[in-house]
Amino acid sequence: MDLDALRTADFSLLDDAVDDWSTMVTDLETLMDSAEKGLRGAANAANWAGYNATVSKEFIGKTSGEFADAHSQAASIHNILRDTRDELKKFKGQLTDAVERARQQNLTVIGYEGGFSVTSNVPPEGRAQQDKDRSGEIVALRDEIQGILDGATESDTSANTVLMAIADQSKLGFSDVDYADRDSAAKALKDAEDLADLAKQKPEDLSVAEFDRLNKGLKEHSGDELFAERFATRLGAQGTLDFWTGINDPHSAWRVGQERVDQYDDLQKNLSLTLAAASQSDSADMTAWKSSMVDLVDKPVGRGGGFPLGGQVMSNLMRWGDYDDRFLVDYGDKLIETEKKFTGNGRHGAWQRTGMDPLLNRTGTDSGWDPMTGYLRALSNSPDAATEFLNGTFVTRDEDHDFTQDTDGDGKEGKRTLSNFDYLFEERDWPQDTDAKGDDSVAGRNYLAMALEAGATGHPAGELPTVDTPPHNADQTKLMESLVSSIGDDPERLTKYGYMSDSVGQITSEYLPDINRAMTDVPRSDSGGQTTEKWKDVEKLFPISGSEAKLAHNDVTKLLFAVGQNEEGYAAVEVGQKAYMGKLLDYHLDPGLPEADRVSSDHKLIIEQVASRSGEVSGTLNLGAREAIGSEASDKDKAYEHSVAQRKNWISGGVGTAVGVGTSFIATPWVGAMAGGAAGTATSVILESVFQDAEGNAAKDAQKTGGQFWADGQMRNQAIAEDGARAAAAKYKSVDVGDAGMTAREAAKQGYLNAQAIVDGGAPGSTTAF
Repeated sequence: MDLDALRTADFSLLDDAVDDWSTMVTDLETLMDSAEKGLRGAANAANWAGYNATVSKEFIGKTSGEFADAHSQAASIHNILRDTRDELKKFKGQLTDAVERARQQNLTVIGYEGGFSVTSNVPPEGRAQQDKDRSGEIVALRDEIQGILDGATESDTSANTVLMAIADQSKLGFSDVDYADRDSAAKALKDAEDLADLAKQKPEDLSVAEFDRLNKGLKEHSGDELFAERFATRLGAQGTLDFWTGINDPHSAWRVGQERVDQYDDLQKNLSLTLAAASQSDSADMTAWKSSMVDLVDKPVGRGGGFPLGGQVMSNLMRWGDYDDRFLVDYGDKLIETEKKFTGNGRHGAWQRTGMDPLLNRTGTDSGWDPMTGYLRALSNSPDAATEFLNGTFVTRDEDHDFTQDTDGDGKEGKRTLSNFDYLFEERDWPQDTDAKGDDSVAGRNYLAMALEAGATGHPAGELPTVDTPPHNADQTKLMESLVSSIGDDPERLTKYGYMSDSVGQITSEYLPDINRAMTDVPRSDSGGQTTEKWKDVEKLFPISGSEAKLAHNDVTKLLFAVGQNEEGYAAVEVGQKAYMGKLLDYHLDPGLPEADRVSSDHKLIIEQVASRSGEVSGTLNLGAREAIGSEASDKDKAYEHSVAQRKNWISGGVGTAVGVGTSFIATPWVGAMAGGAAGTATSVILESVFQDAEGNAAKDAQKTGGQFWADGQMRNQAIAEDGARAAAAKYKSVDVGDAGMTAREAAKQGYLNAQAIVDGGAPGSTTAF
């Protein structure tokens, strides 16, 4: 900064800018509160249906979030401008004082473009000698003024750098930045550059102290988008791959490896979170980084230009965090293209690690040499990307491959088109791998199940839907239809890999309205293609917000039977179905339900239909559990009871207190299932009974056979249905309490027993003698 520019600086415009941004922050805070309490609250309480359910509600939710981001960004900009203004005023005051002191000491400060000079204030003929005589004073004053100018320059430059970085983060909308002052933002950028420079070193040159600094710095700045973008772009896409490849090469990073290999898992997580945050940036440099990383998926990055490939390395840095959806899908498309090249379009396997290959994954679940494993883990955190990728095409019928089926029913098989889901779930030759204990690794298929959970439900795997989760859209229901059909075609696709059942069970629990519809066996349309009146009644009986997954009853039965053979999958669906039954009873018995939404004025008939369907779901699940427990008395049933009991903690911790109304209220059994203020509803009564029963049975000493578990399940099912119906009848007084309870009990019993006959013809592979 030039001396005269600072000395004559007029800060009135900067003052105005600071005041304007202060006003902006206040106004945006008001808008943010209004959007949160008004716009978003109203959207979550509304009775959405059709296109509005899948598009409008989600749009409103995202718009509400934009106000929060706008407020955060505006507050950060205000803080940066305020700090810079205050510092520049301070530096101007210091400069003015220094120049005035110089004048009083007969010294003159002269500014010019690019610099300044300090000389004695004497006639020209004696100035040289005077300057020489007073050189100490002159140098001291010059250094003081230079220090002031350097400080002002740093203040102005760092503000410009930070503000430009914030502006570059998002082309549309607002970035999620939040800085209390300019210095913290500037420090984040400086730290990012310093740490990226450490990672750029050759692995053999990285010291243990530098490793610690890098790992600690990435952890401390986790979630900081400005830091993440600067770190990633300074390191570069190729540099990112070179760093992780090099540090895992025991020949190169032997020094760090000997002393810090036990911390590689932490570094992997911290680096993954940083890169995920960086991927959300729309800056030109980050856009180029993402494009370069996609291009490097099939390029060798190992020593001597060999394996591993870029995709094998990068996929291990995608296991944590929420990566940009577009980047994930583009990356996945390139990964599929590479997979097809190395497997002959799926004819054989690839990515097999040999004993000499270094580990690329440090979590202990697998070696990291199968790039699909880490990538699927990334998809589990990014629902939209998971949906798009899994529905994408692996091969078409016109390509050169060996996948065939009878497509037209003439007994002749022809080439089929496979989606990425079809290939990964049904056909892929997964490479053999081991975990840190030397056992066979299950990570690949397990992460596939988690990606399916995200892609079919619309929320990250391992979480529950909330009032903000939009209803299922057409792409999500398409994936659900593919999953159910595939398991219906061959249940062993799930039962052979029981560890996938927790995710598949959660998916199933969130499609219970669709499943209950399928179990009615009511035809959807007549010979003329018109919707039948009976199906219209089914739509009212089991209302759905958004798109419906159109499922076959036989496939649903096989799905439930398969899921029931795993205690976690069983618990998700069993608790979900009971909650859903309660929601339906509360919904249909409420006299305030609009006439247009009523399926019948005969409440006993409604209770009968709801309880019967619920009984069939529970009966089918319990048959699956009976299959898994077996005919020998054991404690296997305790695992089922414990898993059911554990759902109580998960639900109460994962669902907010807000409860919607209308069809949005019963679209999923989880939203509001354990919500505050819901005491006395059929749902709360049913869940209380479910959890108390499970906790009691889990604590008993008696061992059970599968048959005993099935028989006990029948009694529980009847009692719980009766309790729920009585609670709803007592609350709404729309039907006699005793009649409601008796009707529900008998219908639940019949539905439960019906499951046996249906499963006998619909669950191939059963081995237990019933």
